Amino acid sequence: MQKKDCFYLGKIVTKYSFKGELIIKLDTDEPELYTNMDAVFIQLGNNLLPFFIERSLLQKGNQLRVKFEDINSEADADALLKCEVYLPLDLLPKLEGNKFYYHEVMDFTMNDVNYGEVGTIVGINDTTAQPLFEVKNGDVEILIPMIDNFIKKVDRENKTILIEAPEGLIEMYLK
Repeated sequence: MQKKDCFYLGKIVTKYSFKGELIIKLDTDEPELYTNMDAVFIQLGNNLLPFFIERSLLQKGNQLRVKFEDINSEADADALLKCEVYLPLDLLPKLEGNKFYYHEVMDFTMNDVNYGEVGTIVGINDTTAQPLFEVKNGDVEILIPMIDNFIKKVDRENKTILIEAPEGLIEMYLK
């Protein structure tokens, strides 16, 4: 399995017991969707390796306590600490309407109600307080706040997103 075919589920943050149990901090708004998994992929070095789950229990909101097959000691568990956890993209629940996954809208064309075609979405910056669309218009990068009220329509079939940006926001980048 390659990383490009997967989505980031979370990170192993701590050990839970002396018997190899671990806590995965899930990076999701709906952790309950991931309580009955059979396996996950864990990044070890540059590889994603499958680990099969014996049992799991959701605790403290987005923390999943897991017992992996063949991880039976504290030493075994230590080797997995701080590792990232992934699942195949086809396991993502389908979103509808104006909800989307960041990876899903890459290369979509962004249009604005008032301005017209803004450019192509080349990235999402989620390291800021408010996630931003990174839109390429020629050689110019335009940053559009990812605010629900701005997003008018996500058209998956035509690979477009229609927004209504505040007056002057787009023009500010193109002058």
